[in-house]
Amino acid sequence: MLTTDQIVAQIPFCLDKTDFPGLGDKYEGKVRDNYSKDDRRIIIVSDRLSAFDRIITLIPFKGQVLNQMARFWFEQTKDIIGNHVIEFPDPNVVTAKECTPLPVEMVVRGYITGVTSTSAWTHYEKGVRNFCGNELPEGLKKNQKFDAPIITPSTKAAHGEHDESVSRQEILDRGVITAEQFDYMADKAMQLYKRGVEIAAKQGIILVDTKYEFGMDADGEIVLIDEIHTPDSSRFWYANEYDERFASGEEQKKIDKEYLREWLAGKGFVGEGDVPEIPDEIKAETARRYIEAYELITGDEFVAEVGSVNDRLSENLSKYLN
Repeated sequence: MLTTDQIVAQIPFCLDKTDFPGLGDKYEGKVRDNYSKDDRRIIIVSDRLSAFDRIITLIPFKGQVLNQMARFWFEQTKDIIGNHVIEFPDPNVVTAKECTPLPVEMVVRGYITGVTSTSAWTHYEKGVRNFCGNELPEGLKKNQKFDAPIITPSTKAAHGEHDESVSRQEILDRGVITAEQFDYMADKAMQLYKRGVEIAAKQGIILVDTKYEFGMDADGEIVLIDEIHTPDSSRFWYANEYDERFASGEEQKKIDKEYLREWLAGKGFVGEGDVPEIPDEIKAETARRYIEAYELITGDEFVAEVGSVNDRLSENLSKYLN
């Protein structure tokens, strides 16, 4: 594990934006800068942190953690469904097959929890008992495990818009994907989640919930794209503390970006208005939790160096630029 001093020292070198016009046509997502050219896409994972559908701040080493975590999980799940990966030329970069994204995310939830407006617990607290087509029983408590995982699909919003949690029927009524595509994605999402739960459990971690994105490759096959089981797309808790904390009504011990979400909510920010100024110690603790998540789940040490991510990118992507 990197020291707090090393993490703080990286704050001035966080990767905010990239500018590599030679890589292809650029599309900037909340966290990833995408460069498309011919049949390949180069995805550079920045250190931007998004929460409440807003870019909040930069977190040192976050992009590297996300990319290397996704690399681990793509490898662990490629027998379930193919993915877009070609290679990883840099700790922050994946070179991928160009795919057409399908405009529905598959969100799989094993527990009822969350603090955002789209979370299952927020809806349940307001009296909602049919959440995205899933009938929820009375008497659930926050952070309780469902009898079986549920799928709560989400529309993939346009840039700057908010994602929307919807049911299978609503998606089919809108005609954005076919019933066959939906059911295939839902089946694969559930298999991926169960694999994630099994692997995380061996490390003493609970994979609480997660989201999957799919795309069509050049051959018309549906493949897994974007990321998988990272602290950005997933919620993780410590298994050894779950029962005691649940029984006492305490919040679970987390290793995901919910830490910063809850810090922001404590300052009265839940997506509207100006983002509060975030102290370096909060950024460093958020980074530490990302790194800890990587090490706990993969069982590997997180290796990184303090310094300019952009300079390293220029060197490692030179073969695509020449």
